[in-house]
Amino acid sequence: MKGLIAWFAGNSVAANLLMGLIVIAGLFTLPTIKQEIFPEFSLDIIAITVVYRGAAPEEVEEGVCLRIEEAVQDLEGIKHITSNASEGVGSVSVELEIGYDSGELLDDIKARVDAIETFPIETEKPVITELRNRRAVIDVVIWGDVEEEALKAIGQRVRDDINAIPGITQVDLVSARPYEIAIEISETDLRRYGLTFEEVAGAIRRSSLDLPGGSIRAREGEILLRATGQAYEGDEFASIVLRTRPDGTRLMLGDVANVVDGFAETDESARFSGKPAVGVRVFRVGNQAALDVAEKAKAYVDEAQADMPAGVTITHWNDQSRILRGRLDLMTRSARNGYLLVLGVLALFLRFRLAFWVSLGIPISFLGAIWLMPTLDVSINLISLFAFIVVLGIVVDDAIIIGENIFKHQERDGASVATSARAAGEVALPVVFGILTTVAAFYPLLNVVGTTGKVMRVIPMIVIATLLFSMIESLLILPAHLAHKSERRLPVLSRISDVWRRFQGTFSNGLTNFIEHRYSPFLYRAIKWRYTTIGIAVATLVLTIGLVSGGWIRFQFFPRVESDFVAASLTLT
Repeated sequence: MKGLIAWFAGNSVAANLLMGLIVIAGLFTLPTIKQEIFPEFSLDIIAITVVYRGAAPEEVEEGVCLRIEEAVQDLEGIKHITSNASEGVGSVSVELEIGYDSGELLDDIKARVDAIETFPIETEKPVITELRNRRAVIDVVIWGDVEEEALKAIGQRVRDDINAIPGITQVDLVSARPYEIAIEISETDLRRYGLTFEEVAGAIRRSSLDLPGGSIRAREGEILLRATGQAYEGDEFASIVLRTRPDGTRLMLGDVANVVDGFAETDESARFSGKPAVGVRVFRVGNQAALDVAEKAKAYVDEAQADMPAGVTITHWNDQSRILRGRLDLMTRSARNGYLLVLGVLALFLRFRLAFWVSLGIPISFLGAIWLMPTLDVSINLISLFAFIVVLGIVVDDAIIIGENIFKHQERDGASVATSARAAGEVALPVVFGILTTVAAFYPLLNVVGTTGKVMRVIPMIVIATLLFSMIESLLILPAHLAHKSERRLPVLSRISDVWRRFQGTFSNGLTNFIEHRYSPFLYRAIKWRYTTIGIAVATLVLTIGLVSGGWIRFQFFPRVESDFVAASLTLT
């Protein structure tokens, strides 16, 4: 260790190359790091959804949910199975064992479910997906006093426009009722025309569908045949022939039933500023930057207002990227203020040149951690930025210890490579162990399992990487920068330096007076009455444990904090 420190102290070129590598690599890596509001992770849940139209919850449970449960329950890696049967749809959620390969279990479940041959004929193909946390970036709201059909059409157009913007690939239409064509038939009308419900349903099923008709080889090539008869509008359904009479007249569906081309009846509606509204939700996927996605969506909103019909307004809402932007600003301010604070405090007692190189350890350590973020599969998000803010207060401690020891030796022996290497080597061991103890404190977070572990793992990764680069900077780079004393100084700088030294003397004398007359006597008494000192420390520890165990100090893993939004829930009885 001391030999390596001495070699770097005597080879300033190598030290500068190492520093340049860290700085340049960090700066080049920074623009390529994925930006997101919250880290992406799998929820360790596989969802199986089967649509069974027109079926009651009891039928869905017996015909869908129970058969899926029986098919997958003996698969390895399953922790818990939860089923939910509702009208027309059944869903089964499979929770994975901690640490089990979700991809392997997903393939096994697909194979088992696809092999089920006893589903009711009316069921649709099962949809099997692994749940992941999709993170919305921003919402776009279209609102105004217009018909619901027109409002939804505008929302669909806005969704398609935003989805076509380069850099945005996932946009959903939300808060809009789905289209639905309702065919209402009374029992009286069925009797009047001598029809049954099954006959009507069969006629609709046979007439409203697209069928492949094979292919015909022609001189120009192969021609694919396809019969297109799928009905999409109410008028098309109303014109479906139910029966042809002997006289050639036809009985149409519209003669028997009331065909309503509208929206599904749901218990949900959306209003914005007191008027009907639909929403368009913009997501960040892959390596897209949340801030970039939000800016593009807001730019579109500003331009699209001019194209909105009269009485319709478009605006952006629920901008989640502002949280990320605020955390970025907080980290930037904290890093800047921390750098200036360290620089200013050290400059009060040490040489300004030494204070500059010591405080420079903050950006170098941060850039080193940024360099490793893609390798560690860590993005710029609220959790990683929080980790940077946490480590900001401890990242430069090792550099301060080494810098102060070098300053003390140089005051006594003069500035030289040997002095710098010897001073750094004296405190290298305690500095290394000091960093390792901090690393050990954060390391257990890497072993937290489950969803919480996937979120919290970012903190120790950032903290440990930053501390290790801080150790490299303080042991290998800092001694080389402090090994030589600059002899060339302008007269103006010399006068400023003399004034600053006198200013430093005031603080230095005050600190020395405090140490000699306050701290040293107190330390002497604490050592003299060591058993009393240890007893007070143990009593304080026991008291603290008692306060926590007794509930006087409450513990919350995720404390409740005030939100920027107010939600109201009304129940009608």
